[in-house]
Amino acid sequence: MAKLTKNRKKALELVNPNHSYSLAEAAGIVKEMSSTKFDSSVDVAVRLGVDPRKANQMVRGVVSLPHGTGKTVRVLVLCTPDKEEEAKAAGADHVGLDEYIDKIKNGWTDVDVIVTMPTVMAKIGALGRVLGPRGLMPNPKSGTVTMEVGKAVTDVKAGKIDFKVDKYGIIHASVGKSSFPKEKIAENAQELIQTLLKLKPTAAKGTYIKSVALSATMSPGVPVDVKSVQ
Repeated sequence: MAKLTKNRKKALELVNPNHSYSLAEAAGIVKEMSSTKFDSSVDVAVRLGVDPRKANQMVRGVVSLPHGTGKTVRVLVLCTPDKEEEAKAAGADHVGLDEYIDKIKNGWTDVDVIVTMPTVMAKIGALGRVLGPRGLMPNPKSGTVTMEVGKAVTDVKAGKIDFKVDKYGIIHASVGKSSFPKEKIAENAQELIQTLLKLKPTAAKGTYIKSVALSATMSPGVPVDVKSVQ
């Protein structure tokens, strides 16, 4: 069995495994146990009572976090020339079309989000093999395929994130940084959970939100009282 590090041991001592905390309490504990030298991300994991293998129980969507993610999001806009100024004015890091399509075909993916237009999706479809596995493929459901490219860039930069249930029925999302006040972390997490509640599939039976946990980079998870967030 691997020996516990001093930081790991200290972190585990902060959490009572037999107790569930409110979001604010969990956020405070996560902040206290964060021991990285960098400003670590705070993530939430929500286990849902759905079967992702069934199309009518797939849960995915977008949410605008009220306090942002704390991350610098690099945005590429693939658009026609008439939309380039709009994208640049909104703060896009890279703007263009054919030259970036060629770069991506050659393996370049140094961005966090790609925004594009419906009229050029035919060109971008060929990039699926590169973008798909990295979660970069634009999608109308996430708001990244739109004629309003400027608004899409502004939303992403302000803290709009997309999420999708994994094959185990869990939603993973970043809801801030350990430098955030615990109240802001809790409010971001609550906004995500409220969005998940609105997206409950009609085919999902039984308990919908089974468990919630908060964690920081390289920290153990802190269990959240499910009843307190519904």
